[in-house]
Amino acid sequence: MRLFDTAAGEVVPTRPGPEARMYVCGITPYDATHLGHANTYLAFDMVNRVWRDGGHEVHFTQNTTDVDDPLLERAEKTGIDWRDLAEREIRLFRTDMEALRIIPPREYVGVTEVIGQVVELIETLRDKGATYDLDGDVYFDVAAAPKFGAVSGYSEETMLALSAERGGDPGREGKKHPLDWLLWRAERPGEPSWPSPFGPGRPGWHVECTAIALANLGSGFDVAGGGSDLIFPHHECGAHEGHVACGEWPFARAYVHAGMVALDGEKMSKSKGNLVFVSRLREETDPMAIRLALLAHHYRADWEWTDGQLAAAEARLARWRSAAALPAGPEALALLGEVRARLADDLDTPGALAAVDAWAEEALAGGGAEPQAPALVRDLTDALLGVSL
Repeated sequence: MRLFDTAAGEVVPTRPGPEARMYVCGITPYDATHLGHANTYLAFDMVNRVWRDGGHEVHFTQNTTDVDDPLLERAEKTGIDWRDLAEREIRLFRTDMEALRIIPPREYVGVTEVIGQVVELIETLRDKGATYDLDGDVYFDVAAAPKFGAVSGYSEETMLALSAERGGDPGREGKKHPLDWLLWRAERPGEPSWPSPFGPGRPGWHVECTAIALANLGSGFDVAGGGSDLIFPHHECGAHEGHVACGEWPFARAYVHAGMVALDGEKMSKSKGNLVFVSRLREETDPMAIRLALLAHHYRADWEWTDGQLAAAEARLARWRSAAALPAGPEALALLGEVRARLADDLDTPGALAAVDAWAEEALAGGGAEPQAPALVRDLTDALLGVSL
């Protein structure tokens, strides 16, 4: 399987050993799962399925950022304890993922479960001279990351703008460099905190994923994944934390990113409130149609959701099910090979769907007399595309 590696700037082969290792950044659980989430996690479910089809055992780890500013702000606004809010939204997220047939990770780790691991990683970075204290907060010194910028390829100007937009604090006085990032946030009144050698507080954002990935997958794992909005600062910063801590580069062999889903001309996001929730769509239609609507777009594409896409997916699902229910159909081994080839080529799911469309059209037109073909098509859509017919 070949995937687009953001750090390389091109499509590269994945070369896992018998065990393929993948880390995908999870949600901050302060609101329900929307189609942008589903689009991202479906992309990496497809990576998982192609590797499995190729005979690899897949070690897939995912986190949930169950303590963070947006979660605490939403909890205060709604009057719900932040732990109860996180637990509720995590439960709904996992239910949505199960309905969409996303293969679950081997480890699904909440940050609050691994504070000790995060502290140990920060201590390691401190011992290597990569951190400094600023009024009780602990920062990573970007000067300790000689390859900084290698994941995103962005200019410093772009990185500064994105840092300000995506949770960083480039304008804070006293920092050695505006792009230095927070590893440990000193305790603030009314916020949860944990003891540490740096004083009571809680982890910064990026170091959480680095610690969880290292603890479960080790350095040099095959794919680090997430939405394209994580390229910087999240994946950039995490890569250099791992590099400094372990002395190995790259931290992940490939950085793979899914595109953004828009609604009404803007990226679908919790902060904008322009969300289409998976749980509500599931009340209206078969989750397999939702999955097909997402698979109709290449995982790296940015695209806009419309109701017409769901209607088209429902019609496609009905055609496939009618064709796969026939007593016989066109020979399907060639279709299996074509679907595998399309998915191996940077997850060309639109091409894979078109191949199944062509088989179904021929079958419904009365072509083919292979009695085993419909069952093979049901198996391949199930295993490779995650679509149950």
